[in-house]
Amino acid sequence: MAHQLEQMAYVGETPWHGLGNQLTQNQPIEVWAQQAGMDWRIESSNVSYMAQNQRGQCIIMPYEEQRVLYRSDTHTPLSVVSQRYQEVQPKEILEFYRDLTEQSGFELETAGVLKGGKKFWALARTGQSAALKGKDVSNGYMLLATACDGTLATTAQFTSIRVVCNNTLAIALKGQNSSAGVVKVPHSTKFDAQKIKQQLGISVRAWDEHMYEMKQLSQRKVTQTEAAAYFDAVFNNTSLSPIEQDEGIIQFYRNVATQATKAENKTEPNGRAMSKVMTMFNGHGRGAELSSAKDTAYGLLCSITEFCDHERRAMSQDHRLDSAWFGAGAGLKQRGLEQALRMIA
Repeated sequence: MAHQLEQMAYVGETPWHGLGNQLTQNQPIEVWAQQAGMDWRIESSNVSYMAQNQRGQCIIMPYEEQRVLYRSDTHTPLSVVSQRYQEVQPKEILEFYRDLTEQSGFELETAGVLKGGKKFWALARTGQSAALKGKDVSNGYMLLATACDGTLATTAQFTSIRVVCNNTLAIALKGQNSSAGVVKVPHSTKFDAQKIKQQLGISVRAWDEHMYEMKQLSQRKVTQTEAAAYFDAVFNNTSLSPIEQDEGIIQFYRNVATQATKAENKTEPNGRAMSKVMTMFNGHGRGAELSSAKDTAYGLLCSITEFCDHERRAMSQDHRLDSAWFGAGAGLKQRGLEQALRMIA
């Protein structure tokens, strides 16, 4: 089975994805770079191609508009980019946290490399923490990630992790020019760590606003009909209002937890996934019986995040990690958050 994880390091308990090399706390950036597989550079070379001249001899011709990016340690090719492309080095991702860990109380928790070096990230705990009713604790983190294969701009975002189930959820930053509420630096622009930190300077306010919204969700009771309509809206991009749903479909989703076999019917869109999340919402998810989650809009959202982080079909755990943070799983969680917030608007 193909794996995307090249190497990874972490401190503390084993991460939710169960991957990586464990480090003791308070290790310097240099140790993180080595143990996380990030102690190499992205190098580049001009693109050339082979042709034949009139004598039938092979000649090598330059293609000056593009370059090949490759790893300095293994010389493995990473991608072909334009001359305008601005590389971000693996160690730059870690260096971003140096002053934050030395002066601001941040603590690196995981860092690593995916897809053979095409994507890499570091995640640090910010020291922020809050609890909902029933001792349902979430901690604040900052995630910085980039890719050199065209799949991801250099992306910084605050993330909350629910302790009871290790579910991850991006925290929306109000006022940013991104539907996902993150700060993104395209590779056509030079990476400026200090500028990003300035843009993320509202971290305390963002965390407080995020936890206020989670508290509101935890106080919003929902019926089984509302839960069914919510999952339909998240998975199938339909209206959240049950009134606008076909009564037969609503009845199906209302009973989906106790009649899981119906969800196997391929004529129902995303039936198996919705059967799973409804079952988790109705007491089988991690922390589903806590008062903050039981029969609440917060519980609906937690079912979606747990599904994406732990249950969604994936080729391997590292594929699931990549999806949950950067791909389809991240998008599904964002839709889940947006639909849940509509219930308290």
